[in-house]
Amino acid sequence: MTEEAKRELGAFVDLVVELVRRELKVRYRRSAFGFLWTMLQPLMMMLVLHIAFSTVFRFDVKNYPVYVLSGVLFWNFFQQSIVTSMNSLRGNAGLIEKVPVPIVVFPLAVVLSGVVNLVLALVPLAGLLLVTGHGVTPALLFVPVAILLAALFTLGAGLLLAPLAVFFYDVIEMVGVALAALFYLTPIVYPMTILPERWRWVVRFNPVRSILEVFRDPIFFGKIPPLSHISVAVLVAVVALGAGWLAFRWGRDRIAFYV
Repeated sequence: MTEEAKRELGAFVDLVVELVRRELKVRYRRSAFGFLWTMLQPLMMMLVLHIAFSTVFRFDVKNYPVYVLSGVLFWNFFQQSIVTSMNSLRGNAGLIEKVPVPIVVFPLAVVLSGVVNLVLALVPLAGLLLVTGHGVTPALLFVPVAILLAALFTLGAGLLLAPLAVFFYDVIEMVGVALAALFYLTPIVYPMTILPERWRWVVRFNPVRSILEVFRDPIFFGKIPPLSHISVAVLVAVVALGAGWLAFRWGRDRIAFYV
């Protein structure tokens, strides 16, 4: 690698780090609890869902709080990163117009800040595992791999949607509706076994479910996901990242004229 390439790479990394730091600061600006909300929000959501689904609907899931919290943490990361990625280019319009920066850094910084929040949110989940006696197993060492796959998949979706949200503002509203539907089509708060057999294919072919299973298996089931599940998750993540990168390359030269 030439010295010029090293300098460019160093500048790129420094810019991404600074944008991640800014994303984290902006998210909790003027908040009394600050970064604590990263841990408190999923816990409160878990309590509400536990009361609503475990008590009222009586799901037969052992240690339901751990089941639902692991799903909520994954979903919060995915949903928030997608929504913020779609707004990242318009939100940085002034910087894009005035400074020659590679605009891919904006959705990339969003996803990386989401990973930081996800890691922080694992702290109360670890506490819940201990308090409920669910157990801490060596399979938890696989969680960083699952987070990497989730980040690659989410980055791909963010790269695909970010330029579309610039060219067609209605995309943001449409994706919001799609995410609301996708939440219920992904076994986040319910076990897949409660679905009628004739409808399970809808959930089974949901790509988000593939990533969720790889994330949840070491936490809730205390096992490394089967190789078949890992293979599908890797394929889904790689395809999403490839499609997102191609879409982003297609639109990046025109983005500055639309933001």
